[in-house]
Amino acid sequence: MAHCNTLFQQMLKLIPRHWFSTLEKDHGTGRKARTFSRWSQFVHLLFMQLTGRASLRDGVVALKARIRSLYHLGCQPVARSTFADANNRRPASFFQDLFQRLYQRCQPLAPGHKFKFKNKLYSLDATVIKLCLSLFPWAAFRPTKGAIKLHTLLDHDGYLPAVVQISEGRRHEAKLARLFTLPRGSIVVVDRAFTDYAWFGHLREQGLFFVIRQKSNAVYRTLEDRAFSRNSGVTADQLIRLTGPKAASYPHILRRVCYTDAATGKQYVFLTNNFRLSAKTIADIYKERWKIETFFRWIKQNLKIKAFLGNSENAVFTQIYVALISYLLLCYFKFLSNLNISLQKFLRLLSLNLFRTDTFQELLDPKPPLSRLNWNINQLAFNII
Repeated sequence: MAHCNTLFQQMLKLIPRHWFSTLEKDHGTGRKARTFSRWSQFVHLLFMQLTGRASLRDGVVALKARIRSLYHLGCQPVARSTFADANNRRPASFFQDLFQRLYQRCQPLAPGHKFKFKNKLYSLDATVIKLCLSLFPWAAFRPTKGAIKLHTLLDHDGYLPAVVQISEGRRHEAKLARLFTLPRGSIVVVDRAFTDYAWFGHLREQGLFFVIRQKSNAVYRTLEDRAFSRNSGVTADQLIRLTGPKAASYPHILRRVCYTDAATGKQYVFLTNNFRLSAKTIADIYKERWKIETFFRWIKQNLKIKAFLGNSENAVFTQIYVALISYLLLCYFKFLSNLNISLQKFLRLLSLNLFRTDTFQELLDPKPPLSRLNWNINQLAFNII
């Protein structure tokens, strides 16, 4: 009998199996799995993300019900205890590296950002995932609360997460910012929580540009007032130099842009080391930073990163990185197929049709029903003896 690939198998084919062989060697625990392979673990975790399974038992039972399809996925059913042990013991760094490789594969297909300049544009921010302290004692955040933070660098070409680091909830965003490396000439946009003039100097030395909102207590001296378009919402475009206690941390000239939002009337003040782009473009770049907030909201609402399959730190990190891999796979298919639908609608369709043997185009644009049905009444006839 001819075999037709399911939609799930088509998604898994985007991840070459030799990646797994290489990563397994790099992240080996010294003992080869006898029955439940790393690939089987990944297939189970990805299935639970795409179908929104409620618990570990729910996911194992649901996938076991498709036992005829598991052979073609390259995995086999597993006991719940074996699956839980794998999530607790196998290093989550494996899936972190797999996520990074998949991003590098998606990046060439991603559409560019909406601005005319050619520089890469990134947003850097963090979001808190709350945890129950009694179930996750290793994630202490406050006296009675637990939490972890997802520090994310969002690539505005396709709005893909380029780098994600997970830390304890107490870790400040600015302290982890130095760990992110960017291509030379890139522009990174951050909010006021990242105000660190020494880090700004570090970015400048690397040939990078930054855009940030100015804090109200900043002390500076105006060097020059630059010309700007009066009808763009910009109210000031200045060259300044820091003069307060922070002046030694960043002794270079900064650009200060004041902007008033026409819709809300709210006033904003931005600092940047980019002197070539127009003042209105600087304001629009910061407005584009909202996309990272949209990304955080999307993954929390549509992926399983707030209810976890295990209580250990390794199990939680593993589940989060597989959720991010799921996001990249959805984006990858959307780029490949040129789909004109939202990512949320795509995920909803996929979750209900994961084991169908159609193509993605047939799933999104099903064939119309037959307009005429030729019924033969004789086929319904029967004889009574």
